[in-house]
Amino acid sequence: MSSQSMSYPRRPFTILPAMLAVLPILMVFAPRTAAQDPPAPKFELYGGYSLFYPGADVHGQLPGALLPLSSRLETNPRGIGASATYNFNRWFGLTLDLSTHWGSGESTFAQRIDDAGLTNISFGPKLTFRHHRLAPFLEVLVGDHRLTPDGFHDIDKLGVMFGGGLDINLSRHVALRLIRADYVYSNYQYGDRAVTPRTEIRGLRAQVGLNFMFGGGEPPAPPSAACSLQPSEVFAGESVTVTASGSNFNPRRIVKYEWSGTGVKVAGHDSSAQVDTTGLQPGGYGVTANLSDGRKNGFASCSARFTVKEPHPPVISCSADPSTVRTGGSSTIISRASSPDRRSLTYSYSATSGDIAGNGATASLNTQGAAPGTITVSCNVADDRSPALSASSSTTVSVEAPPPPPAPAPQIKELEAKLALHSIYFQTARPTEENPGGGLLDSQEHILKVLADDFKSYLRYIPDAHLILGGHADPRGTPEYNKRLTERRVERAKAFLVEHGVPADRFETRSFGEEDQLTAAQTKDMIEQDTELNPADRQQMLGNLRVLVLANNRRVDVTLSTTGQQSTRLYPFNAKDYLALVSIQGGEKKPAPKPRKKPRS
Repeated sequence: MSSQSMSYPRRPFTILPAMLAVLPILMVFAPRTAAQDPPAPKFELYGGYSLFYPGADVHGQLPGALLPLSSRLETNPRGIGASATYNFNRWFGLTLDLSTHWGSGESTFAQRIDDAGLTNISFGPKLTFRHHRLAPFLEVLVGDHRLTPDGFHDIDKLGVMFGGGLDINLSRHVALRLIRADYVYSNYQYGDRAVTPRTEIRGLRAQVGLNFMFGGGEPPAPPSAACSLQPSEVFAGESVTVTASGSNFNPRRIVKYEWSGTGVKVAGHDSSAQVDTTGLQPGGYGVTANLSDGRKNGFASCSARFTVKEPHPPVISCSADPSTVRTGGSSTIISRASSPDRRSLTYSYSATSGDIAGNGATASLNTQGAAPGTITVSCNVADDRSPALSASSSTTVSVEAPPPPPAPAPQIKELEAKLALHSIYFQTARPTEENPGGGLLDSQEHILKVLADDFKSYLRYIPDAHLILGGHADPRGTPEYNKRLTERRVERAKAFLVEHGVPADRFETRSFGEEDQLTAAQTKDMIEQDTELNPADRQQMLGNLRVLVLANNRRVDVTLSTTGQQSTRLYPFNAKDYLALVSIQGGEKKPAPKPRKKPRS
């Protein structure tokens, strides 16, 4: 073997630049989808095959030799590698790296001088750009590099490696390290520095193997779906819109929707669908959505329920204003309708006689040509369903015959003169609050019966006539008590006349209480002018003038509205119930009087 150094042309360093050119592209692409990636593992354990390309000439001086020997080191394919990484987050971690390459096993020095192995124990940072399937990384490692050339002794030196690689995720815990390539930098001295050049390793370590990952949080959540519908309560025939939303599906895949229902028809091929409720019976119904992105585990489903409500028909009532008209007159029919289900309503009307027109909440009944009597009006309402729910109500209108021709003026005067207007007298404190329908003695009922018959005859000629009833009380009660008492007296007289055929709308009532009292002089004058009393009776009455003043003030006066004629205040001295009428003892129990109160009337 020559003692001169052997010179070999250095091979271009082509593998590392190619790898480094690919890594920036992966680093740009990876962060864009990191948000969908699983969480980073806490620990990584790697193991695999390792190849060492020294990229250097070895220079060494054998014992006793005057000149060093040199040889280009060959690529060493005999090696294994392992590493352990602790990740602080999804990007940054620290790696402990071990690798070893052993000798060629050749026997002669000439064969072995171009062979060398490298053993490495290093530590340094690792930067990983994680993606759903890919995980490119960069690393810088500093530590002990032991060069073991076959032709010379082993030397340990501080060395540096930097480079990167690419992992392909096979599962959450296992990845294929498709390539790992690091530039190796370290220097060694095999002989006297004066005559032996340094052996400068400027090479490449390339590895392939499996990377095992542990920890780092739970796996990504499986796909899920949520369904909602609007509205949740409907009537049969109304539409329901149901919507499904999915989560945790692969964002790069199209999610397909399949809809189905329990007892209902569902139409839709995307995230929303329409439910046909036509003809459904009241009750609950369900709708289901199945979502899939085409992957084995990319499936989720959800359901939602809605209720078909029991329908309720509308309700209606109606009335006529006025309820009594003359033949040829008109009446307004007023309907009050509502839908418990808040539906739109349509109105219609019919009548047994006359003509009715209207399609809203009011209608007009024309009685032209209708015979006197009662007309029944039917008020109908229907909602906007199909078929519609409806309801009916009715009211009546009384049609009166036209009034007779006006009587000649002399005949009207005769009727007015004949009209028996007499004041009505009551017992003390009658009628009572407990029995407002009592209080009339037989003599006073007879007077009211005659008045009712005469006034009904008068109304045939003067239909607008009214009777004005004015109530009075003697001064023994308090003003408040007397006011209530006279109201009862007026209402009792009016009720009796109505019971005997006088229309209820032919009255005006007034309550005077203890106002407009008859004085003793007025009472004495009426007694003296009463032709029905003989001298003895008249004298006896004047002897009880105080009692008779009170009795004459317990009355209801009657006035005819058309003439202003007032009732005659003729006390029934000859009536059989006279003594009960003049008695000052009341018929109702009174509370204890307060100071300065007057006696009861």
